[in-house]
Order: sequence, then C-alpha cells, then structure tokens
Amino acid sequence: MTLTDIAAGRIRTFHPRRGRMSERQRDALTRLWPAYGLEIAALDGPCDPTALFGRRAPLVLEIGSGMGDATAAMAAADRDRHYLAVEVHTPGIANLLDLVERHGLDNVRVAEGDALDLVRAMPEGCLDAVHVFFPDPWPKTRHHKRRIIAPAHVALLRSRLAPGGTLHCATDWAEYAESMRETLTADPELVDVYGGYAPRPAHRPVTKFERRALTAGREVFDLIHRRR
Repeated sequence: MTLTDIAAGRIRTFHPRRGRMSERQRDALTRLWPAYGLEIAALDGPCDPTALFGRRAPLVLEIGSGMGDATAAMAAADRDRHYLAVEVHTPGIANLLDLVERHGLDNVRVAEGDALDLVRAMPEGCLDAVHVFFPDPWPKTRHHKRRIIAPAHVALLRSRLAPGGTLHCATDWAEYAESMRETLTADPELVDVYGGYAPRPAHRPVTKFERRALTAGREVFDLIHRRR
C-alpha cells in the first residue's frame, strides 16, 4: 500500500500483478499505451471521460478486464458506447491493447491502477454501466474487507452511474455471490432488475477463466442492479 492509502485508511481490493509478456504484447504496450492508456496514479485532478475518448458517448467501466478478450468482444459488438477497462496485470493490459488495434476498436481505453481511485476522480452520473466480472473473491474471512463489492464501494460506484445505469457483477464463488446480493440489495438507490440472480446475459462473453470455473463444477452467478 502507498502512504496515501494508509493516510486515507484505504484497503486495496487487488493484488498488484506483473508477469511475462510475449513480444507481440510488449510491442503493443510500447506503441499503443500513449494513445489508449491511462495511468490512474498519475491523475492530478478530475478524470474527464469525454476528453479521454475525444467525443461524448455512453460509458461502460470494466473493473478487472483480465486479458481483455471479453472487453474487446463487448466493445466490438457495442460500438455506440465507450469502454474504459481497468486492470493491474501488465500482460493483460498489453493483450487488450493488441486486441484494440487488431479489431480497430476506437471505443476502448485502458487504465492501469486502482479502479476505485479512478472512480473517485470521475464526475457523478457519468457512467452508463459498471461491470465487475469475476473479481478476486478474497475467500479467507480475514480478507473479506478487501472485496470490491462492499457497501462503501458500491455506494461510490452507484454515485457515478447515471439514473437507469446498471451495475453488473458476476462471480463463480457461491459465498461471495450471496454476499454481493445482500450488499447490492441493501443499497437504497439500486433496484434489483431480476429480483435475485440474473439469467446469464448473452452480451457477456464466456472467458477462459469462466470455462475453467464451469469445468471445475462451480456455478456462475450474475447480478444486475439499476440505479433509480
């Protein structure tokens, strides 16, 4: 944790991650980061989504985009909305940048760092949707305080949603799914769209991570809540 985190009483909801990159990924990161990347720790004021993309459009915030396959697929099928993907895994960031170039996705930007710090820097009501797909479940009880779907974090995310905007979560940990459901339902400004777990939305691509979970026999839970 940084001294700023300690002073603010913040607890990280993620593990900083690096890892090996292929030559293609390293090349994509070097060439494309200046045009498509945003370093969250370098923000010295508010984050203006319109300035980031160079035009105005509904904005989807993807928290934890992994290797970027799902984000790229959704953005390619949804060109009328912008996608801002946040990740801390360097090879994943590089892979998404490579996908952005290969598929000509001018509606994607990639941010590196703490998603909650980015959200704090964004104006209220600026988001059309927030996606939190398969976040770290922090399964040990003593680590539950690190979960991103917690009351204070949900209140922050919800405040950045426009009225009618959606907060869509997915997990393959049954206990975390129930905790998510309770937390989201308790927020008075969110409406449970399906009155419980949602049917699997067709717009959410199946990732390698999800396939591994299903192969291991774990059920996947989706939760979709809308801001009043």
